[in-house]
Amino acid sequence: MPADYHTHTPLCKHASGTPEGYVEAAVAAGLDEYGISDHAPCRPEPFDDWRMLECELPEYLDWIARAETAARDRVIVRAGMECDWLKGCEGFIGELAGKYDWDYLIGSVHYLGDWDFDNPKWLGKWAQTDVEATWSEYWKTYAEMAESGLFDILAHPDLVKKFSHVPPGDLDRFYDPVIEAIAANGSVIELNTAGWHKPCTEAYPAPRFLELAASAGIGLVISSDAHAPNEIARDFQKARELARAAGYRETQRFEKRKRSTEIL
Repeated sequence: MPADYHTHTPLCKHASGTPEGYVEAAVAAGLDEYGISDHAPCRPEPFDDWRMLECELPEYLDWIARAETAARDRVIVRAGMECDWLKGCEGFIGELAGKYDWDYLIGSVHYLGDWDFDNPKWLGKWAQTDVEATWSEYWKTYAEMAESGLFDILAHPDLVKKFSHVPPGDLDRFYDPVIEAIAANGSVIELNTAGWHKPCTEAYPAPRFLELAASAGIGLVISSDAHAPNEIARDFQKARELARAAGYRETQRFEKRKRSTEIL
């Protein structure tokens, strides 16, 4: 079973459960590795209402330690964070990277300017938005994140489609430059199963993007983006089939920010 590296904790204010509960769910799902990667702090604080604060980092590290204790050699616990790519964030991401001996850092794009476009709170803004222009800005931002080289894993590549706002035509015009940027900078992408449970009803990324990524030799992890224990490894068999259909034959594992492969 592929590792599940993208999971959250209640510190992000929109997840539930205990470290022990997540560990038991990971064991029950047959995972060899369970990774913890909650939303990292952002400056200035309070940045928004869906991430931990800097002062809560010790509590986050305690969560990881509790999970390791609960695991009792039944599942390997990996430590990470999901860090937002924001204008001028590079220095702060560097600070966060030095605060713990992380196994991986996940980069994600949730903001275009001051708009967290995947937040249901602002869903009405989509009706006033030029979808083509928004997609162009999103993918340009995603490519910049890839080019930064700061992250081991790039999260939910086409999150911008979450509410089913997709421009017409061949989407390769958005995908191709990003695929090139990711391939050139060596990050891994995730096949995030949470999208099947959102309005788009499609995993992130779309099958076509996944095919292009496989052809470009871009590494892959499969992630649940779990916000509750019962979401750990959700739809992983379906995701494995999708990844194989796209051309993948292996997934990546991380330890202390070093990569290895496992057969898919």
